[in-house]
Amino acid sequence: MSTIERAEVFVASPGRNFVTLRITTSDGVTGLGDATLNGRELAVASYLRDHLVPLLIGRDPARIEDMWQYLYRGAYWRRGPVTMTAISAVDTALWDIKGKVAGLPVYQLLGGRSRDGVLVYGHASGTDVPSLLDDVARFRDLGYQAIRAQAAVPEIGGSYGVRKGAIYEPAAGSLPDEQPWSTEAYLNFAPGSLRAVRERFGFDFHLLHDVHHRLTPIEAARFGKEVEDCRLFWMEDPTPAENQDAFRLIRQHTTTPIATGEILNSIWDVQQLITEQLIDYVRTTVVHAGGITHLKRIFDLAALYHVRSGSHGATDLSPITLAAAVHLDLAIPNFGIQEYMAHADETMEVFRTNVHLEDGLLDTAEVPGLGVEYDEKAAERFPYDPRYLPVARRLDGSIHDW
Repeated sequence: MSTIERAEVFVASPGRNFVTLRITTSDGVTGLGDATLNGRELAVASYLRDHLVPLLIGRDPARIEDMWQYLYRGAYWRRGPVTMTAISAVDTALWDIKGKVAGLPVYQLLGGRSRDGVLVYGHASGTDVPSLLDDVARFRDLGYQAIRAQAAVPEIGGSYGVRKGAIYEPAAGSLPDEQPWSTEAYLNFAPGSLRAVRERFGFDFHLLHDVHHRLTPIEAARFGKEVEDCRLFWMEDPTPAENQDAFRLIRQHTTTPIATGEILNSIWDVQQLITEQLIDYVRTTVVHAGGITHLKRIFDLAALYHVRSGSHGATDLSPITLAAAVHLDLAIPNFGIQEYMAHADETMEVFRTNVHLEDGLLDTAEVPGLGVEYDEKAAERFPYDPRYLPVARRLDGSIHDW
């Protein structure tokens, strides 16, 4: 019987920080898992090295479900982003191994294709409305069928989701960047910016917008109602999701679809949101919600309640997570959309992937496992670079949700 012989944790910063787990079996088969938690990378690396890796050695890599239960239910301290990200890395690596042993892409092990490709959305942004419109035009020319639109709020000199360079990366600096925020200015500005996109480009593509937890439930209800004429594919994270009852208030006032869940880590975190149909898209992701095993469990629950998937997929998730997401997206019946951001050139020097984009759809080559390789030697050129995600402050100086 093949057993787990070695498990290695790599921390590198090719373009941005990533934590990668590589599991090797006694038969010499390797599997990769992503363990990146933006701004808290070393916490997960330590959890893996100090607590989980010793538990893996000598175990059967084929027993994926049992391993998941062992690492989750076998521990007294459960859930939370650090624990679930570490478990995700192990789970994803074991699926990679299983695919390689079987000689099949992982999506075949999940039941085979439910679709020919995975619809993604791009991230258009601008420092004002004209530059946002130019960026939307660029994504349209690139063949994207769905585009998220974010523009800086002029009264406060900035806003969430506005790209400063070729790639959007909010984590930076040895201490958090403290950014100004005004809900009033945002509510006065954002609906008009989305309306401007529709007026120029029409309705033959999907338009998305990320509120990024910035509004109270009644403010989010007002926003959703005001932009109904824009026919958004979704408004994302309209209010913090800790109080799931809050989404009921939003539902009562608007038919704008709601998406949330990228910072939620388990099926129990989204149970009420799904079973009471308080959202339309669940955005939990492979790397932060317990891996392929647990994310599929979430999506299976969601399918019973007409809730579709919309997994988080920013560049703080490594190409391993993107590949795992594509395999799962191809297989599940209730797929909605996949967030996609192209990684930096340095990232792709370390991670070699078979995922490819064409006409706004992602697909993967017919190779065993996840189809991702990790270049350890290349990673050594990019040492860990401590970074923080920003903090938002209202104009009166008090802390707001970022």
